[in-house]
Amino acid sequence: MIIVDKALQRREDEGNPIRIGMVGAGFMGRGIALQILSAMVGMRLVAISNRNPAEAERAYREAGADEVRPVATVAQLEDAVARGQYAVTDDAMLLCEAGNIDAIIEVTGDVEFGAHVVMRAIEHGKHVVLMNAELDGTIGPILKVYADRAGVVLTNADGDQPGVIMNLYRFVKSIGCNPIMAGNIKGLHDPHRNPETQKAFAAKYHQKPHMVSSFADGTKVSFEMAIIANNTGFRVGKRGMYGPDCAHVTEAAKLFPLEQMLNGGLVDYIVGAEPGPGVFILGYQEHPIQQRYLKLYKLGDGPLYTFYTPYHLCHFEAPLTVARAVLFQDAAVAPLGGPVVDVVTAAKRDLKAGEVLDGFGGFMSYGIAENADVCQAEKLLPMGLSPGCRMKRDVPMDQVLTYADVELPQGRLCDRLRAEQDAYFASAAVPAAVVA
Repeated sequence: MIIVDKALQRREDEGNPIRIGMVGAGFMGRGIALQILSAMVGMRLVAISNRNPAEAERAYREAGADEVRPVATVAQLEDAVARGQYAVTDDAMLLCEAGNIDAIIEVTGDVEFGAHVVMRAIEHGKHVVLMNAELDGTIGPILKVYADRAGVVLTNADGDQPGVIMNLYRFVKSIGCNPIMAGNIKGLHDPHRNPETQKAFAAKYHQKPHMVSSFADGTKVSFEMAIIANNTGFRVGKRGMYGPDCAHVTEAAKLFPLEQMLNGGLVDYIVGAEPGPGVFILGYQEHPIQQRYLKLYKLGDGPLYTFYTPYHLCHFEAPLTVARAVLFQDAAVAPLGGPVVDVVTAAKRDLKAGEVLDGFGGFMSYGIAENADVCQAEKLLPMGLSPGCRMKRDVPMDQVLTYADVELPQGRLCDRLRAEQDAYFASAAVPAAVVA
């Protein structure tokens, strides 16, 4: 922020703001629109796409825009941007193709649709900021390959837990402490929560029950920590992570196996800790003089120290990710290479042959984190590919599903990209073109 704010001010002063298109106008998308229109200098949210354009208009109007312009072609969109008009459309590909849009924020939470958006944006030279952990945790590594080849930045977002964790990780590393664990703080974890059990909570906070259910059942935290694993090389200590109860985050250092943390690092989470809902990094410092300084600064005796951020401010910080990407080619969160941790599909209840899986935060399945090499060896079904899969046989509650248990929907881009990701990082071959 110390650099980004001044760089954005220069763009504002020069009359050359970053031009952003956003795909998705739900709860989080409306927050991002409000933040950019009301608080950000040096950038403009020039267009919003949503399958229901009325929701895109709503996002603009709630953010204070007086007029919006519906567009149906790339030429109309480019004209609206050139005239300083706010554009709305139901065709996300227009935003990806418009020549006078610099970056795309993808906020749908849909893996298949999001894959099409990202591939088209990359093809047309757009930087992409993902607020779609499910997409990133499923095929982020191969999407990063395509982004690198096109010379654009693909990144998850500041403000959401992965971005806040990586900012903290980079800070801890920069002061000479060795990060050996990246952690998340959850209020509760019950893998059998569903949209009905979470309905009242969702209504209270104007969110969708399926989204809130994916938080409660552990699917979201699994995707978030898989993203961090892919960005750091850290692994999970066991299938599903440990997830211990914890009173305060400063006690976290005592709750995880030190030998695993020292042997390549861990991603995990704690439940019920204050201050929540924040994130933490466990850093290791062996130097005795540095330990004395850290004790003076009230971080304890060491050699393991807890660094934490007591909040995450999703839509407030997300626009800063765009600035980092466009102005400094800096990704807040992006895979180092191939997948390190995957999110696999577990049965939320007894599943019967012929049933069709209902996806994230539904009644039928939940996601749990597993090391990618295990996922590959056991041919486990990625949670990100599970929506729409038809059960080929019965599977009991809490059993992890394999590819052999389901029939994949036909013709999906996300399946082709996942297969390509598996092959590419197994062979290090150059990926063949995939038509989005």
